Amino acid sequence: MAAPPSLRPIARRIRRLAGRLLFALLVAAIVTYTVFPFYWAIVASLKSGNELFSASLLPADPGWENYRAIFRDRPFARSILNSLLVATATVAVSLALAAAAAFALGRITFRGRGALLLAILAVSMFPQIAILAGLFELIRALGLYNNLLALVFSHLTFTLPFAVWVLTGFMREMPTALEEAAMIDGATPFVVLTRIFLPLLAPALVTTGLLTFIVSWNEFLFALTFTLTDDKRTVPVAIALITGASRFELPWGQIMAASVTVTLPLIALVLVFQRRIIAGLAAGAVKG
Repeated sequence: MAAPPSLRPIARRIRRLAGRLLFALLVAAIVTYTVFPFYWAIVASLKSGNELFSASLLPADPGWENYRAIFRDRPFARSILNSLLVATATVAVSLALAAAAAFALGRITFRGRGALLLAILAVSMFPQIAILAGLFELIRALGLYNNLLALVFSHLTFTLPFAVWVLTGFMREMPTALEEAAMIDGATPFVVLTRIFLPLLAPALVTTGLLTFIVSWNEFLFALTFTLTDDKRTVPVAIALITGASRFELPWGQIMAASVTVTLPLIALVLVFQRRIIAGLAAGAVKG
């Protein structure tokens, strides 16, 4: 039954308020679902003893002993440095190779370009475990076992195809007039790429580089397989190998403290480059 004319503005206002309330509840549920695990890790990292097994949302006696223990009793600082070196090198090599490949695939017309892009995409679809044995034999033949270069080399198998695909899409959207004007002035393709396109692609490079960094920073299987000693392990492996007095006893407080410690740099990077990330995503969504 339709509302009387005099009550229609009130009904519309009630519907708008109900819609806003439902939207606010949905946003609150999503934020709680995504943020609560990290909040619980922070709370657990500040607990000790039997308090770790309590369900309290706030620690009764917060302390920093778990954080001190992971750096005092284990070479965790070395693991963080290893992850930083591997992830940074992976990003640098991935962006350098992907930018050159994207320029060729996005700006040059040649036979088989579509098939080559599909081949790059197909390579990225293979799970890590499927190529693990082949990579192990290759890395051992190159003498890179238990070397950080082995991790950089292996991480390129999944970061490079992703970077090529993303940057190719951005490269195709670059105005043709810029390239033609530079060619008339005598610029080589290398100059066009480095002096004209790369500065314009800065938001896309930051977005791709950050996603590549996160994937390399969190990678576990290759890091576990291709490293042997504590001085070469990265943080995911170091956290997985944290043990207590016996193999049946796990120091959950230290595990949570280590998890929080390695997550904070990623959060800091996202906050620092958030404007660049948004600009890169927005640029990728606009054509023409």
